[in-house]
Amino acid sequence: MSTQSEFLSLRQHLEQVIVGQSALLDRLMVGLLTGGHILLEGPPGLAKTTAVNTLASGVHASFQRIQFTPDLMPGDLTGTDIFDPNESAFRFVAGPVFHEIVLADEINRAPPKVQSALLEAMQEHQVTVGGVTRPLPDLFIVMATQNPLEQSGTYPLPEAQLDRFLLQVNLDYPTADEELLILQRDRARHYGVDKSALNSPLHPDTVLKARREVAEIHVDTMLERYIVSLVAATRKLEDWQSDWQDYLVAGASPRASIALLRASSAMAYLRGRDHVIPDDIIDIAPDVLRHRLIPGYAARAADVDRDTIIKTLLEKVPVP
Repeated sequence: MSTQSEFLSLRQHLEQVIVGQSALLDRLMVGLLTGGHILLEGPPGLAKTTAVNTLASGVHASFQRIQFTPDLMPGDLTGTDIFDPNESAFRFVAGPVFHEIVLADEINRAPPKVQSALLEAMQEHQVTVGGVTRPLPDLFIVMATQNPLEQSGTYPLPEAQLDRFLLQVNLDYPTADEELLILQRDRARHYGVDKSALNSPLHPDTVLKARREVAEIHVDTMLERYIVSLVAATRKLEDWQSDWQDYLVAGASPRASIALLRASSAMAYLRGRDHVIPDDIIDIAPDVLRHRLIPGYAARAADVDRDTIIKTLLEKVPVP
């Protein structure tokens, strides 16, 4: 079985556990294929935790859920040096971040020091404790969640940390038919018919091999220029919409261009192609750019949000 076929099997495995949320499943696969971190935003009860847990079990990767709270300390995340009286010396006890797939649940509830510790792990794939730097697993990715409805007692993520997420995925409630299927599957599980127990052929080594294959996906120079033009358009909105001057305090950085190239390559891979087409870029662009734009007062006063800005640019920037 080819690596692409194995990922198709994983996609089917996820669909048998998670009802609806097709975009979420695609984005989780993109994160897995690129090693990019993903921020999931949506109300409670939309299977965010279940989806990430199922993804980890589908690739037989070590998984750890960390519940972020205001009293969390950096050492609770990274680990710490503990004195061993038997050895009369300190030994390092690894924290929960030393897993292949980490779910940072309600990440915006952790204080800035904890978020700073996570930032090093996300950017450098390493953790420094007591002056000693230790590498994280090769597969390491962070899937973080936050609830947009309740903001009391939260610490908004700094822009530097938001920029480290490959994608921000906004989730919505299922349709009536999807919710009915959720009820039926939940009842079946209570009667012992658990479809989530299906086996998946993927293993961490297969994922790492697939990441190398994604990096080799062909992207035409015209499409690379389109990516650059699309990202650059966020820095000069007035060139594309004359009355939108000062709508953004800051546009997307070159890191967004890199992320869009990687994410669109993964989309092409998931769709069984060895090359990127414009639709791959257009489909994933909102999730790549959404969290990298900082709206100004003028945009808020005009009730123009990030998604409206991105949609307008996708319509106006010429597609090759």
